[in-house]
Amino acid sequence: MLQQETQLGKISDITSIVRKSGSSFYWAMRVLPPQKRNAMFAIYAFCREVDDIADGEDDPDTKRAKLKLWRNEISNLYNGNPGNIITNALTGPVAAYGLARADFEAVIDGMEMDAADALRLQDMAELVLYCDRVACAVGRLSNAVFGLSGDQGDDLAKSLGEALQLTNILRDIYEDAERDHVYLPADLLVHHGISGSSVSDIIEHPGIVEVCIELARRAEENYQKASSIIDHCDKKLIQPAIIMMKSYHLLLNLLERRGWEHLDVPVKVSKIWKLILAARILIFSS
Repeated sequence: MLQQETQLGKISDITSIVRKSGSSFYWAMRVLPPQKRNAMFAIYAFCREVDDIADGEDDPDTKRAKLKLWRNEISNLYNGNPGNIITNALTGPVAAYGLARADFEAVIDGMEMDAADALRLQDMAELVLYCDRVACAVGRLSNAVFGLSGDQGDDLAKSLGEALQLTNILRDIYEDAERDHVYLPADLLVHHGISGSSVSDIIEHPGIVEVCIELARRAEENYQKASSIIDHCDKKLIQPAIIMMKSYHLLLNLLERRGWEHLDVPVKVSKIWKLILAARILIFSS
């Protein structure tokens, strides 16, 4: 009885971490059966913790030291000796779903990129690498839980992960610039006449409109690829991924409607629209 109560306490703590994030993720994952939902919440809690380190107020050396502790903790998890509430919660999912250690480490690699005081990406290849680390790796972990494996799972993680992260980047250009982080690749900026490296040189240049249009087009192409893959999947397995895709695709459409000349005007999908999207998907994929 005590062991059961302890386990329920762990689940409650992990759920609380996810709920407090205010993310679409919480509502998307609520549709899963309990075992899979708890696995996804544990994965997200890990991602939330390392993301909070990267986005926090500490200096870069302190951030890297904290991320190294998490890298060690993932090693402990796979060596059968988890040391905190999140890796304890991940023990069952790692065994049940074969979650890859490399994907957890890839997320930490991405957060180490974010931990710098100033961030610039040199080219599209580095942007794709960043997306793979912070989004596609999470997609691969998620698909393992959903039961979507092999090339189909990897292809969906790549296309949808990149689409979601590009949408995030396009939404947060102004906010990220305040932290001296620019995720728009330098080769694309130069192609559109933006040669300066300071934040003001970049976001105040008229050429940024074309940069955003090009990245939005790439995101749209990835949404279409993901949608095509999903058409050949058992939709019941991946309802949460469909909810995330629909929600973020709507966000991209809203950003395009606002226009790229007004990067300081925030855009978000309302909670009621997220619930409507989720309801539609649950009805038509059951």
